[in-house]
Order: sequence, then C-alpha cells, then structure tokens
Amino acid sequence: MSNLAQMSMAALIWTFGATAIAGDFDGSRPLVCAPVEAMDCVSGEGCEKGIPEDVGAPAFMRIDFARRVIIGPKRSSPLSAMEKDPHQILLQGTELGLAWSMAINTENGKMVTTFSSRDGAYVLFGSCTPL
Repeated sequence: MSNLAQMSMAALIWTFGATAIAGDFDGSRPLVCAPVEAMDCVSGEGCEKGIPEDVGAPAFMRIDFARRVIIGPKRSSPLSAMEKDPHQILLQGTELGLAWSMAINTENGKMVTTFSSRDGAYVLFGSCTPL
C-alpha cells in the first residue's frame, strides 16, 4: 500500500472511528445503554411522554452477555431469555413485579425496552455502545 493510500486509510479511520463496527452489537461484547425517552402507558388512559427518570429508570445500565445479566446502579437483573438474529438481540426478564423485554438493533445499537404489568407499561427508547 502506498503512503498516500495509508494516510487516506488512517484519515478515514480517524474520522469515522467512533462509528460502530461489525460485531459491536451482536452480543459478543458488553454494552452500556442509556435510555433517553420514556412513555408511561395505562390501559384505557393512553400514554404520557417523559424522561426515563420520570418512570424510575436508571440513566445507564450495563449488559453483560457472558454473565447473562443487566446491571444498573441499584440492582442487577438476570436474563431469563436471550435470542439473536441478524437484525436484533432480544432480551427478557422479570424484576420488581414487572416483565421486561429489550430489543437492541445489531447495526446501530439503538434499543427499545418495555416493562409491563397487569395495569400498564413503560416504554424506554435509547442507545447502547460497546464497553
């Protein structure tokens, strides 16, 4: 490879180095996820939009796929189920009387998490990044 080609490649890597690379969101590496938007939904009443703090969600949570656990600042939640396909990773569990599900886009790390009970649901939207 010529010096010009090497410098061009280095410039591209430097410019786009923060962009996710293949494998970052396939479950092979731990992730840290941050919910940024929340919905609080009650049957028959609709949903209210807010921030994750409004529904008691942590600002950050870590996902340790190897240990099959999600770790927050106050507690950890074991994964009851995990399923992967080329487009997403699906995680499920229960905590504090709620059933939860998380879907992580394997291309860009965007996530959607739901917590549900017999009375309603919380929906969180956010992003994950590899540790």
